[in-house]
Amino acid sequence: MGVTIFSGLHPHLRAQAARLYWEAFGGKLGRVLGPDEKALAFFERVIRTDLCLAALDDGGALVGLAGYKTPGGSFAGGGWADLKAIYGRFGGRWRGWVLWSLTQDIDNDRFLVDGICVARQHRNKGVGTQLLSALYVEAAARGYRSVRLDVVDANWRARALYERHGFMATQTESMGLLRHLFGFATSTTMVRPLKATAPPAPLNADVHKPTPSTG
Repeated sequence: MGVTIFSGLHPHLRAQAARLYWEAFGGKLGRVLGPDEKALAFFERVIRTDLCLAALDDGGALVGLAGYKTPGGSFAGGGWADLKAIYGRFGGRWRGWVLWSLTQDIDNDRFLVDGICVARQHRNKGVGTQLLSALYVEAAARGYRSVRLDVVDANWRARALYERHGFMATQTESMGLLRHLFGFATSTTMVRPLKATAPPAPLNADVHKPTPSTG
């Protein structure tokens, strides 16, 4: 099976993207954004198709995603109005305050990753590595010198992948009482410097034209 990385996400893949994102992060967000049907509706509503990299198989199915944040927004952020539309006035308000503790961070000096996820049946096949490599290209094209991501203590497999790619832990923060809501106790910031070379051309933003990253 071949996998191709695209810059951006075609609108018809929004529902697939929401399911994939929830499959990956529902374990830590389930108590806040569940039940499943509401969480899927929320992510299908808020995901930014221009702030991600998408991995598609030969049949056009979405098998992986890498979202990122910029000063202008984030891949899976949303706002108060989105939360209210899905969860109601009260439900949207308390969820907004809780999520704010996780999503308030913007890093203007480092390219900030907003979640990497690979479909279960496609894990351990190199898709995550391809997405990380494409993120380095995107970061360099935007003028960044390093890439930053955050990994929770429960996700040791992801941390091992990031360490193999040269990411180094720089800071670990305790979740405090929020650990009972999210199901993890700490979050570690990891950073990978980019090589000091001339920045490459940005990945193609037209999802009908693949980048040369295949595997």
